[in-house]
Amino acid sequence: MKNSMGKLKKIPIAKIPIQSMAIVLGLILMVTFFSIASSNFLTPSNINNILLATMINGVLSVGALYVVVTGGIDVSIGTSMTFVSVMLGVFMNWWGMPAWMGIICGILTGAAVGLINGIMVTKMKITPFIATLGMQMATAGLAIVITDGTPIYFTQIQGYQNIALGSPFAAWFADLGIADYAINTGVIIMFLLAILFGIMLAKTSFGRYLYAIGNNRESTRLSGIKVDKWELLAYIVAGSMAAVAGILMTSRMNTAYPSIGSGYEMNAVAACVIGGASLAGGKGTMKGAILGAFIMSVLTNGLRLLSFSTEWQKVLTGVIIIIAVYIDIVGKRKKNG
Repeated sequence: MKNSMGKLKKIPIAKIPIQSMAIVLGLILMVTFFSIASSNFLTPSNINNILLATMINGVLSVGALYVVVTGGIDVSIGTSMTFVSVMLGVFMNWWGMPAWMGIICGILTGAAVGLINGIMVTKMKITPFIATLGMQMATAGLAIVITDGTPIYFTQIQGYQNIALGSPFAAWFADLGIADYAINTGVIIMFLLAILFGIMLAKTSFGRYLYAIGNNRESTRLSGIKVDKWELLAYIVAGSMAAVAGILMTSRMNTAYPSIGSGYEMNAVAACVIGGASLAGGKGTMKGAILGAFIMSVLTNGLRLLSFSTEWQKVLTGVIIIIAVYIDIVGKRKKNG
């Protein structure tokens, strides 16, 4: 066992300074371009819009990365967010739970969805894409069935919007005369989760095992590591992050829409890939995933300000994803000689 742990410690954990610098440089260039192209880009209200847009995708990316580094994928993470959003409405509005209890039940609901995904992948041996695709369809359908296709409003839940839109530093920023730049609580939650789960991924045995699984599943199993156990936990993390994203989404909008989560799963995976993660597994950092989420938000926001249609926004985002994947493929070819 000691020898197997020694081997695991030698596994590289996606430390690629050049690639990280390229991601940061790309974000800086993008911000610079849109700042010059539109006078509205660097306004306080627009910066806040970018942060709030990144808040949801950033939290989802935290969970998606845990699955991606194992070589898997969770395409249900967006509709899981929607399903949890609906269940939050059921818990707090229909069943009258206090907000704190409803939030706990919501997170447990998301974790349960992740658990089922993990069981399908690890125990039933269904490929991750098919397993989570089935869950995507199930959670999307359940959200509509439960609500009969109508939104659930949270206007009666006192202080609920403050979870995403409040700011613990509002008074301090106001005293400095920059109240418009006060960071929202939801954005702070995103960064705290990214830091916490980033440390877990990079510095703990849990994270090291996930990278090992992504690099070589069979070798990891033969080393005595319980592959199924750690992979199952990765899907639970993804489901839990979908729940947190659902809390932030309903708090921001004060509403749970039963069909709003479609497409978010691809945004989360794309953020990980743009940030340097490999869909083959064994590679990716939390810093990269969050930077990828910011790149997507900045790109979408900037193109919208320049009056680009939604269709062209998707085209350019798709091109960036293809380039990011191709760079990863080229890098692997060079590494393998």
